[in-house]
Amino acid sequence: MLNIFSEILIIVLPVFIVVVLGYGVKRSSLVDDGFLFQLNRLVYYLALPLLLFFKIASADFSTSFNGRLVLGLALVVFVGFFLSYLFAVYRNYPAETRGTFCQCSFRGNFAYVGLAIVFNAYGEEGLATAGIVLGFIVPLLNFFSIIALLLPHQESRIKPLFFLKQIFLNPLILASFLGIAWSFLEIPIPRVIGSALHIVTGMALPLALISIGASFSVKKLRGDLSVAFVATAFKLVLMPLAAAFLLHALGVHGRDLVMGVIFAGTPTATAAYIFSQQMRGDAELAGSLIMLTTLLSAVTYTAALLILKSVGV
Repeated sequence: MLNIFSEILIIVLPVFIVVVLGYGVKRSSLVDDGFLFQLNRLVYYLALPLLLFFKIASADFSTSFNGRLVLGLALVVFVGFFLSYLFAVYRNYPAETRGTFCQCSFRGNFAYVGLAIVFNAYGEEGLATAGIVLGFIVPLLNFFSIIALLLPHQESRIKPLFFLKQIFLNPLILASFLGIAWSFLEIPIPRVIGSALHIVTGMALPLALISIGASFSVKKLRGDLSVAFVATAFKLVLMPLAAAFLLHALGVHGRDLVMGVIFAGTPTATAAYIFSQQMRGDAELAGSLIMLTTLLSAVTYTAALLILKSVGV
């Protein structure tokens, strides 16, 4: 058991040490808010899309794609959306709180945290499979996030262009689908281009984790924290449990089941704050949930992986 625990700490702790490093960089005034804004843009629009494209395009699609894993995670997203929204209605939360509570209860940070944990656990091969999963699931996360925020108001004041951009023009989604097509068609990547991409994409995950840590602030822990802790339980406990149950029922085992639990247990995505601002949600609650789930996910990841390893997965 001690050896298993040590193996899990080696997977989980390095990721969160880099997050803490990002927090230290910001608190030391080495960088300012303007730099962090540009850093996030660099990661979101360039580094992560290139990483996803490169790892997926250079992988063998037939061995990296697992349809049952994709289907299982899609079902997990729907279950998380459905149960969290019903709970918010049962608790009679205000409209703006209801939408954000629901969105933050199922929308995880697949790209920044999920990919980092998977890479630490399974290396390049796992990253290729994870990228393919991300390409299919992120559009679904965006779709249900928009629905969750619109439903409480029972009307749509959102411009169709915004809706379409979030579903179809997300750079991570585009990069993943381009990589999937490249891999499926077995198009070779020229060696020079591959070497350049290998250099450039090396910065993606470290910078993503640093940007998460640098964005931490105690001031973001505002609003009704009791609601935030309930949503945190949904995100970090219910979602991974649902993933383990549904994936196992679908016949997903071993590495892919663990990857599914890792993705389901990711902390609330930073985009949830932007969506809440744009669509009359509770932005303060979203900010608190991003902070809480990211901090507590180090514990829940360790516990989840320990349980899975202990039962021989």
